[in-house]
Amino acid sequence: MAVKWRLIGVSTGRRLELDAVRGVMLVWIALTHLPTAASAWVNQPFGFVGAAEGFIFLSALFTGRIYFRILERDGYPAMTRKLWARTLRLYGYHLLLLAFAFLVAVPIASHGDRPGLHNLLDFYFMTGARQAVTEAALLIYRPPLLDILPMYIIFLVFTSIAIPLARSIGWKPILWTSFFFWVLAQFGFRSAEHTFMMRNIPTRIPLNEMGSFDLWAWQFLWFVGVWLGVRWAQESLPIETWARRAAVPAVVIAVFCFIMRRIVAHGLELGALEFLFDKWHLGPIRMLDFAAVAALLILSQPITKTAAVRPLVLLGQSSLQVFCVHLLFCFAGLTLMGNASMLNGWRQFALLTITLTGMLITARIFSKSEAKNEGQGKTQISSRSNFTDLAVGSKPVGADVVGRDLIPRTSRSSDKRVKETDRVPPIDSQTGASICPPEIGL
Repeated sequence: MAVKWRLIGVSTGRRLELDAVRGVMLVWIALTHLPTAASAWVNQPFGFVGAAEGFIFLSALFTGRIYFRILERDGYPAMTRKLWARTLRLYGYHLLLLAFAFLVAVPIASHGDRPGLHNLLDFYFMTGARQAVTEAALLIYRPPLLDILPMYIIFLVFTSIAIPLARSIGWKPILWTSFFFWVLAQFGFRSAEHTFMMRNIPTRIPLNEMGSFDLWAWQFLWFVGVWLGVRWAQESLPIETWARRAAVPAVVIAVFCFIMRRIVAHGLELGALEFLFDKWHLGPIRMLDFAAVAALLILSQPITKTAAVRPLVLLGQSSLQVFCVHLLFCFAGLTLMGNASMLNGWRQFALLTITLTGMLITARIFSKSEAKNEGQGKTQISSRSNFTDLAVGSKPVGADVVGRDLIPRTSRSSDKRVKETDRVPPIDSQTGASICPPEIGL
C-alpha cells in the first residue's frame, strides 16, 4: 500500500518525500522543544545544522513553487490575494497562540512555582499586559517558542513583493540584496538596527525579547528557497546535477562539521570564531553545512523516498496546524515541569506520546481542509513556459504576454476544461483520507 501511495504521488507531480522530510522536521522540532531528556539527544546531532533550517527552507521552497504556479494560471492579482490570505490566516493562528499564552499560561506562571513558564513570558510580567499584548500583536514582542510564526509572517509579506518585483528586474538583484543583508547580519546589523529604532519610536523592548532568530540573516535562506521553488515550478531546476557536482566538497564539509560539533559538545571554546557557527545569525559555516547536508540528501533520494510513509507525509502536508499544536504541548510540558529542569520518569514518556499523537490527529483533521485551500497549486508548468523572466539573470517577458498577469493569450484559448472527476484526489480505501492532497507551505 505504501508503494502504491508513493507512485500515485509521483504521477500527479508531487514529491511526497519532501512532505515526509517536513514531517521529520516537525517531529525533530517538537522533540527539541519539549522539556524531556530527548531534547539533548536531538539538538543538532548531525553537525551545525538543525530542524529550523530545513523547515524554513522547505516552507520557502513550497511557497515559491505553489504561488508561482498560481501566478502562471491566474495572474499576479490572484497570486497576491491568495498569498495575503495565507499570511492573514497564519497571523490569525499566531494571535490564537498569543491568546493562549496570555490568558492561560500567564495566570499559571504568576503563581511563581513554575520558573520555566515564567521565564518564557518575563517581558509580560516586567512591562504589564497592555504593552506586551500590543507589541506582541504588532510582531515586535516575540516570546521564545512564539518567535517562529512572526518570522514566517514577515517573510510572506516580503515574498508577495519579491515575486512580482522579479517580473521587472529578475531574481539576481533580489538575491544579491538578500545576501548583502545576510552579510551585514554577521557583523551586528540587528543590534545596530535595534538601537536606532529604540531612539526613534516610542517603545522600549530589549533585543532578546524580539525573538531569537535574526531576521536579517534568516531572510537569505528564505529567499533562496523561494527562488528555487520558482525554478522548480518552471521545471528549470537541475538540482540533482548541482548536487552531483558538489558531492565531494559536500562530504568534506559535512564530515568536518559533524566532528567539530562533537568536539564543541565536549567543551571546546570557539572564541572569536563562534559567529561562524552561530545558529541565530545563521553563520557562514552553518550555511555551508546546511547546503552540504542538503546536497547529500538529494543524492540519497533512493533512501529518502522510503521515508515517505503516511504519518510523516500527513504531518508535512498540514505543517502549519501541526506546528501550532506542538507549541501547546510545549506549554503543557513547562507547566508540568514545575521547579525542575526537565520532566522525569513516566512523565517524559507520557508527554512525548501525547504530543506526537496530538500532532498526528491534527494532521489527519486538517489534511483535507489544506487540500481545499491550496487546490489551485496543482497546475503543471511546461518547461517551455514564457515565464523565463523569473529565472536569475533572465530577460523580462516580451510582447507575447497579455497585460500584467503573464498569461499567454494562446494558452488561455487552448486550455481544456478539467473534468470534475479529475480534481478528486485518490482516497485511501482503509481510512477514507485523501492520499495526495495538493502541496502546502507553512
